[in-house]
Amino acid sequence: AGLGAGLGGALPALRILDLSGNGLEALPAALGGAAADADPPGAAPAFPQLRSLNLSGNRLRELGPGLARSAPQLQALLLSGNRLRALPGGLLPPPTAAAVPGGPFPLLSRLEAADNEVEELGADIAVLPALKSLDVANNHLRELPTALADCPRLKEANFRGNQLKDKRLEKMVNGCQIKAILDYLRAGGRGKGKAESTREEARKKKREKQQKKDVGDGEQDEVEEASKLLVKVLHVSENLAPLVVKVSPGIKDVRPFIVCCVLKGVNLKPGNALKRFLSAQTKLHEDICEKRTVATIATHDLQLIKAPLMYDVQPPDTLKVTPLGRKEIKAKDLLRQLQLEAEEQRKQKKRQNVSGLHRYLQLLDGKDNYPCLVDAEGVVISFPPITNSEKTKIRKDTRDLFLEVTSDSSLQICKDVMDTLILKIAELNRSTLENKEGSGSDNESDALCGPAALNPSQNAQPMVVEQVRVVDTDGNLKVLYPSKTDLSTVSSLLTVIR
Repeated sequence: AGLGAGLGGALPALRILDLSGNGLEALPAALGGAAADADPPGAAPAFPQLRSLNLSGNRLRELGPGLARSAPQLQALLLSGNRLRALPGGLLPPPTAAAVPGGPFPLLSRLEAADNEVEELGADIAVLPALKSLDVANNHLRELPTALADCPRLKEANFRGNQLKDKRLEKMVNGCQIKAILDYLRAGGRGKGKAESTREEARKKKREKQQKKDVGDGEQDEVEEASKLLVKVLHVSENLAPLVVKVSPGIKDVRPFIVCCVLKGVNLKPGNALKRFLSAQTKLHEDICEKRTVATIATHDLQLIKAPLMYDVQPPDTLKVTPLGRKEIKAKDLLRQLQLEAEEQRKQKKRQNVSGLHRYLQLLDGKDNYPCLVDAEGVVISFPPITNSEKTKIRKDTRDLFLEVTSDSSLQICKDVMDTLILKIAELNRSTLENKEGSGSDNESDALCGPAALNPSQNAQPMVVEQVRVVDTDGNLKVLYPSKTDLSTVSSLLTVIR
């Protein structure tokens, strides 16, 4: 029902925070909870780099103004499936409060609050200067404020599922583009006369003046887009030799979910780029994959893969794999060997618990068959959740990657992990470009937020994500990644060219 007062303390490098589906009824002070107003004036933000905050699927009734101070760089705020009754509501500090430098949420471009209990959409929504996407579907709204027309950059909005008093407007929100809706609101709705037109003219001049005052018409958007990472999606229909993964029927009882894609244009040669790449994968296993219990990542050198691939199951005493840094061995013997190593290591270090890869051995307990990804030559290139194969190991000269995420929990978890993995690789790739001297700096957050990150020339050659189809043995499509709805969880940091 709640979190610790500060999520364990300030997190200055955190960029994405997902607290969805936790039944939260209140937020900690660090995120603008009840005790947030006690923060001393001028205190440093707890989350200065936070770009995306997902609070969907909780029980929140209100959000405090402290969030604007704690996360001043927030770009995406996801609040769907809570119990909020007003928006922006308490998110915006009252006029008497200490001013937030640059105004509250100067970069907030995406605000989602569908499936709440919102009865009032306040006119102060227009205070958000960067708002581009607004979703308040399936709430209790009776009216839409004319101030929506004063949002200078609003491009997308979803008002469906609200019983609006203005029935003409209700029909419009179900079938018209946002421009027509804003024009209607701008005119004051049905039956408005010259007085409304005069007020509209005044509002229009005010908007134009504000836009010029900001950065100039369109310049702010260009700066925002230039600071994002670019990824281009190559569709299956555009690919002369698309990679396909077949799934055997037996996998559904062992580890049923898999998502794959190809990522081209990675540079791992300079400095410690490869080391940082592998370290990032380990961190993702610890964090978003919850110590591999919900999902497992595998990365391969695409040039070393013989397609097509088969996601299959094999008995422990039949499955043979060449683990990273080891010789070929049966899966049953590998697990026994790892267990012995784990116990020996634990005794030497006088610890109660095992560490490293050995913590994941119990994830296969009780399985009659083990999952594996097999190439066209019958070689096992992946044995999730335990290890990759030495055959497809990533090296410094690797340029093209085959990425694989598997789970026994859900397909959506695989997609969310893959989204985050692609974002992380894109960040590392740009960091490598910006530090060509190979200094070996591990300060990723600094490298990603400095002036160089705003140079559009850095993004002249975006990485390419090739779609990969996962099909059953009859060729029927099970999943295609990335589809047009994928990568949305990282859209505030990634520009996807589709």
